[in-house]
Amino acid sequence: MPQKLRTIEISRLSLKDFREAEKLPLTVVLDDVRSMYNIGSVFRTCDAFRVEEVLLCGITATPPHPEIHKTALGGEDSVAWKYFPTTLEAIDYLRSKHRMIYSIEQCEGSVMLGDIDSLPVFSADSGASGCAVVFGNEVKGVHQEVIDRSDGCIEIPQYGTKHSLNVSVTAGILIWEFARRFFDM
Repeated sequence: MPQKLRTIEISRLSLKDFREAEKLPLTVVLDDVRSMYNIGSVFRTCDAFRVEEVLLCGITATPPHPEIHKTALGGEDSVAWKYFPTTLEAIDYLRSKHRMIYSIEQCEGSVMLGDIDSLPVFSADSGASGCAVVFGNEVKGVHQEVIDRSDGCIEIPQYGTKHSLNVSVTAGILIWEFARRFFDM
C-alpha cells in the first residue's frame, strides 16, 4: 500500500526560492470578491501553481487578515499582489504590461474552457507578455464594463442544475488549465 508522504518528505520551495522561481505568466484578478475565505483560497491556489500576481479590486479585501490567512495558509505572503480601487484601473495596469485579458463569465461568444487553445494568448505571435483572468463577485459575477474591456470571455461548461461555481473553485479549474499548458503537464 502506498504511504502518505510526511511534510518533511515533500520538496517545497522556500519563500525565497518561490520568489526567484519561474512564474506562470498569468495574473489573477478578483473583481469585487466579497468572501475573505474565497480570497484566501485563490491565493493558496496561485501559490500552488506559481502564478505571477494577484490583483485585488474594489471591495475585495487585502492581506493581512486572519480570514484570508485561514484559507491561504501563507499563500498571501508568497504570491505578489496589488490592490486597485476599481477593476478598470487594474485593466489599465495590465494593458501597460501588454497582457491579454479574459473575463471568466457566461457570455455570448464565450470560449469554452476545453477550447482555450484557440485563444490568441496561446499563439506564439500574439505579442502578449502573458494573460490575465478576471473572476467576479460571488453573486453578480464580473462587471459588464470589465467584460467590455476584456479580450474575450472563457466559460466552464456545466451540466447540472446550477449555473455557476464558487469563485475559488472556478479559479482553481482555470489556473490548473493554464498551468497544464505552460508547464507541459
